[in-house]
Amino acid sequence: MMPAKVPAHKLNAAVIFFTQRVDSTCCHPSCCMQAGNSTRAETDMKVMVMVKATADSEAGAMPGTDLLEAMGRFNEELVNAGVMLAGEGLHPSSRGVRVAFDGPQRRVVDGPFAETRELVAGFWLWQVRSLDEAIEWAKRCPNPMPGPSELEIRPIFEAEDFGAEFSAELRAQEDRLRERLGH
Repeated sequence: MMPAKVPAHKLNAAVIFFTQRVDSTCCHPSCCMQAGNSTRAETDMKVMVMVKATADSEAGAMPGTDLLEAMGRFNEELVNAGVMLAGEGLHPSSRGVRVAFDGPQRRVVDGPFAETRELVAGFWLWQVRSLDEAIEWAKRCPNPMPGPSELEIRPIFEAEDFGAEFSAELRAQEDRLRERLGH
């Protein structure tokens, strides 16, 4: 699948991200693809890479052309390597809400939210061979904010992580949903 051009309306939040599914090809342009390995192994893992919010991103500051171009090149590398599954930038928390749960009770809390460093300004979903590979990719990322910033990498649960509690019936339901979603 060829990388799609990013429409102007996708240039939101603090960084540019492409939203698309990619074919599962090699893990890194400098290793497996050169060795002729064009498919990813069944042992790959998915991770969410979160761009942590800053005072600038929470104030709605948009990235400049230089950062957009650098992030676009990085995203293209991720897509070409078959690592990037999806990604988006998020509006500041002032435009969001939280739904708080306490047993059967639900409470809606309007943003903005305190503790900026605990908020997320954007994310990627990556398919990598290991957490170490994800770290290597993250270290290559342009700084997504004008000042100090941070990426957080978290592995995504797979069906087998749930053990016996994830019954055959639940697995079949999950498979049906994934099929409907095109995964």
